[in-house]
Amino acid sequence: MISNLTQIDTKAKLGSNVKIGPFTTIHDNVEIGDGTEIASNVTIYPGARIGKNCRIFPNAVISAIPQDLKFHGEETLAIIGDNTTIRECVTINRGTADKFKTQVGNNCLIMAYSHLAHDCIVGNNVIIANGVQIAGHVEIDNYARISGLSAVHQFVKIGKNVMIEGGSMVTKDVPHYVIAGRYPISYEGVNSIGLKRNGFTQEQINTIQDIYRIIFVHNNNVSKGITQVEDTISQSALRDEILDFIKTSERGVMKGFNKGK
Repeated sequence: MISNLTQIDTKAKLGSNVKIGPFTTIHDNVEIGDGTEIASNVTIYPGARIGKNCRIFPNAVISAIPQDLKFHGEETLAIIGDNTTIRECVTINRGTADKFKTQVGNNCLIMAYSHLAHDCIVGNNVIIANGVQIAGHVEIDNYARISGLSAVHQFVKIGKNVMIEGGSMVTKDVPHYVIAGRYPISYEGVNSIGLKRNGFTQEQINTIQDIYRIIFVHNNNVSKGITQVEDTISQSALRDEILDFIKTSERGVMKGFNKGK
């Protein structure tokens, strides 16, 4: 189960049926849940909390100190949820005094060569494709998909069931349920296929499309679009969830659809 060529600090806590390959190093103040498999040449630094039945592939580095000049050695965490897969050469830094943790939820897939910086919060069932670079303090909600070689600016928020196209530069917040891409990051439609896969009804999808058509397609500014949505779309939890995301955005939301680009 555990190679005799692995270096494990005596203060690390390992659950049952944990498998660890050769030349992996596990430092002190690390906890690893039952059934997790860690391949060869992985480095897990202090502050890592890794859930059950995870898979971590070669050359991943978990819970290294933040690449942030404001970090002064405070004790922080990098938390990985259950059933999450971390592929080759992924780096996940631990938190700073801002949130004191970087967190990845359950059932996530983080593909090769991606980077997740300090104080990021990633929800459940999120897929981050190859080579995605995510700066500090980013929040990614459940079922989001970020396609390969995209970059996400610090403090950006990405909503539920969002699809980010490959190679995108995400510098503004991306509301729930949409497809976003291009540069600058822009609305490209509703993520209808993803929503259907996750149990949304056609009626719900139609409502989402109506909302974003007003906000992003009809050449409204955001505040005018919100007012029109409130005046013309029946109140519902779904409508309010979308509007709350937009109203509370600190960085501002992405641009509307522009067919000329």
